[in-house]
Amino acid sequence: MKEQIREEPKILAAAERQMHAHAMAAEIRDRLIRVEDAHRLAPRQERYLTIAREAGAGGGAIAALAGERLGWEVLDKNLLDRIAEQCPCCRMMLDLVDETPGSWLFDVLGTWMDKKIVPHNTFVAQLARVLLASVKRRNVVVVGRGAQFILPREKVFAVRIVASEAARVRRLMELKALKETEARCVLREIDRGRRDFVQRFFHRDVADPHLYDLVLNSQRLGIEGAVETLFSAMQGVHFLEPAAVV
Repeated sequence: MKEQIREEPKILAAAERQMHAHAMAAEIRDRLIRVEDAHRLAPRQERYLTIAREAGAGGGAIAALAGERLGWEVLDKNLLDRIAEQCPCCRMMLDLVDETPGSWLFDVLGTWMDKKIVPHNTFVAQLARVLLASVKRRNVVVVGRGAQFILPREKVFAVRIVASEAARVRRLMELKALKETEARCVLREIDRGRRDFVQRFFHRDVADPHLYDLVLNSQRLGIEGAVETLFSAMQGVHFLEPAAVV
């Protein structure tokens, strides 16, 4: 009995310590929740311009000019450089999976066949992480890669750039020094890859106009005309202030 009495203070002290630990943990959790809620509710001014594009329609050139005039960073192929910095793979391998159709055989056997090969699922997950980190607390222009489905939609002005196949073939012929038949094949393969990429990972039809705030025909407007029309539309819905354009 005496032994039991002697042990009771130790048991009580241990119980008190445990209760205190639980109380402290609960308080820390409450503090974290309050901080996270305040962070979510705090006014954030970031704005994102996403540009989806048909192959050869000049989406990259429009994004570059828009970014230059806005003073916003343009994220295009340089996103792959940032992914390569964080992934144990070579940059060339990322080009092979960037906005290309996914192959079940490639995804299942890819890492077994070659440790440098990046499965599409891994690529998209890392793409999302790098993209979200890259746009944190700043305005950016993002070209393709399903960015509008990754970023908060209320902060995105989504644009799609289109042109006739003939005009796009001519542009590819000039840019890549291809013959017409080669350019046509390249164009269709790129379009197919981008369509399949968005369908597979975001379950959307990249050509659906309802997904965009604006669809621009670069063949009719030209590169500079497309940018001017884009800015007018962004200002018209108060997404962009007139003073923001240089």
